[in-house]
Order: sequence, then C-alpha cells, then structure tokens
Amino acid sequence: MLYLLSISFVMKKIFSYAIAFQLLLLGTSCFAQKNLKKDHVVTIHTEFGDITILLYENTPLHKKNFIKLASEGYYNNTTFHRIIQDFMIQGGDPNSKDKDVNNDGTGGPGYTIPNELSAGHLHEPGAVAAARMGDNVNPKMESSGSQFYIVQNASGTHFLDKAYTVFGQTIKGMDVVNKIATQAKNQSDRPLKDITMTMKVEKLKVKKIIKKYDCQNFYQ
Repeated sequence: MLYLLSISFVMKKIFSYAIAFQLLLLGTSCFAQKNLKKDHVVTIHTEFGDITILLYENTPLHKKNFIKLASEGYYNNTTFHRIIQDFMIQGGDPNSKDKDVNNDGTGGPGYTIPNELSAGHLHEPGAVAAARMGDNVNPKMESSGSQFYIVQNASGTHFLDKAYTVFGQTIKGMDVVNKIATQAKNQSDRPLKDITMTMKVEKLKVKKIIKKYDCQNFYQ
C-alpha cells in the first residue's frame, strides 16, 4: 500500500476547510510542553543543509517511535522521495534506499501507529506529520510507522487538519525545506536525483534549546 497524501482527499477537504479551521483553532492552546526540563532535538542532515525539529509531548506514541527510529539510524540514507512545491516534502521510507524507484512510498517498519489527532496540532508551515494509507483501507486513520512529511506551504495546509497526525514542528531550516521542494522531479513527484538524509538526536535542556533556536513559542 502506498503511504501518501491523497490528492482526491485534499480536493474534498479543501471545500470544508473554511468552517473546519475555525473549529480546530480552539484546540491549539493545550500543548503539554510547558513543564519539560529536557527535550529531544532532531536534526535532519541533507545536502541542502539541516532541518531541525521538535516533537510534541501530547503525541507520545509518535514522538517515542520517531526518536527511537532516528536514534537507531533507521532513517539514515533514506530519501525525501516525494516533493510537491507549495505543499510538502515526504520521506522516511526504507524502500527509498534501494534502486527500485517504483517501490518508494510503500515501505515502513512493519507496523502502524494509532492516530493522535485529538492532540489538535495544525498543519502550520513547518509542521511535521505522519503519512498514512487512505481511509478506504485505513478507517482508523493510523499513521505509517516511519513515513513523515514536512509542510512547505507558507500559509500551511490546513485542509489536512484532523486527518493526519501532526506530531512535531520545524524550528530551523525552512529554507532547506523550500530548496528540497523545488528540485526537479518526475510525474510521480519523485526527485530525479536522490535527496538522502541522516538524522541526529540530542537530549538538551529546554532552556538551552530555547536560547539556541529562539523557539519559546513551542513551549508555551
């Protein structure tokens, strides 16, 4: 099964966005970040530069899984296999390590993650969210065990709110996300040249994170 953001789904959701977004805004003030003393910082290294992300405490299943995989080197040498300018960049498929471009987007660690949509995080610019299979084969909206995407659109992609679990936020490197999104690609939105990644996970004091990345809003 292909893990991706369904274009047909997007077209259906965009019509209901104006009403839905107003309701979703009500759920953004209860982030469980305030009391953290230390937190994990994930840096995604690419040839275009680094993307630094933080993960939300109130999406614990996604956070724990992502940190575990990244710490184990699972994502190293995988690629951003799907890029759509003014939308998002998608990666995290272990199949993207091999030479068969036709299986990109179909792989994972062999499990899915229950959705954590109730956390209420929105598809703001730089949001990190989990890809998943479509509703017709995945009615519980469970997330891929490894594939993720980063919102590149400068206005966000709010028509995806409450449909795909947002579990993190880019705090540095949106210029890198933008560069990746503009690379040459084929008709399947796969880059013509592999855009590989490696990841580094650091556990730092929150005060140090805020000072280094000027991201105090993440912890409010």
